[in-house]
Amino acid sequence: MKKPKKVRRYCKFCKKHTEQKVENITSSKPRGSLKRGSIIRAMKRGLGRGYGNLGKWGSKPPVSQFKRKTKSTKKTNLIYICTVCNKINLQRKGIRTGKIEIK
Repeated sequence: MKKPKKVRRYCKFCKKHTEQKVENITSSKPRGSLKRGSIIRAMKRGLGRGYGNLGKWGSKPPVSQFKRKTKSTKKTNLIYICTVCNKINLQRKGIRTGKIEIK
């Protein structure tokens, strides 16, 4: 899906229609491997090793959670930056597209 780089739309801060830049929100940095609740941290602590009932780290279902996924696309997150006041106006509703190009 193609979107223009600049759009004239209503800015709720300026209370008028202004030229606004369109940007795609990118995902932030991934979490560190030793954060609380991570599998790597649990393995370092020695959980899921040894004999007996391993609980959460024991036998898993035959099909993993990621293989059960049905949706092939994600909703896009666009932000509109007002060129007059430099405030960010978020898009109200994300559109489900495979890829978005800002041209």
